[in-house]
Amino acid sequence: MGGVDAIFVPVAACHAAIIAASLDIAVPALTDSNMGTRTDGMWWGTAIEAPDPGALARFYSELLGWPIGHEEPGTAILAAPQGSIFLVFQQADGYQTPVWPPADGQQRPMMHFDFQVGDLDAAVADAVALGASLAAAQPQENVRVLLDPAGHPFCLCLEAD
Repeated sequence: MGGVDAIFVPVAACHAAIIAASLDIAVPALTDSNMGTRTDGMWWGTAIEAPDPGALARFYSELLGWPIGHEEPGTAILAAPQGSIFLVFQQADGYQTPVWPPADGQQRPMMHFDFQVGDLDAAVADAVALGASLAAAQPQENVRVLLDPAGHPFCLCLEAD
C-alpha cells in the first residue's frame, strides 16, 4: 500500500479523495446508476461529526477492522479494505450528542450505521469493550442498538438464518 499520510490535501478538498488513489484495494465495478457521471473505480462515503474525530475513527477502526487511512487535525478517514468505501470523521465545534430514541426538542440522530453480525451477544460484548454503550431502548429482538463513544447510535443486526 502507498504512504497515505505522505499525501497532503487541504481539508476543504473532498476528504476521501485524499486516500482513494493511494490504497491498494479492489474497487467493484459499477452497475447502472442514476448518476451518469459515476464511473468504475470512484469512491463513496459518509462524513460524521464528532467532538474528537481521531478517537471516534479509532473506535470504528477497532470495531470493524478497517485501517485509518489518513488523519490530520480535525479529520480522520477509515477505508474499507473491500472497496472504495470511506468513513470520514470531522471535528464539530459545539457538538451535541444525539438522543436515542429521538425525543422532541433534543438533537435527533441524523443517520446511523447497521452492521450484520453472526453472534449478537459476542458482537455487543466486543463493541462495549471498545467503548460503546448499550442503548436503553431496544426495538427488535434480533437487533441491538448501541451508542458509540461520541453518542451516535449504531445497530448490530443478527445474521438472518
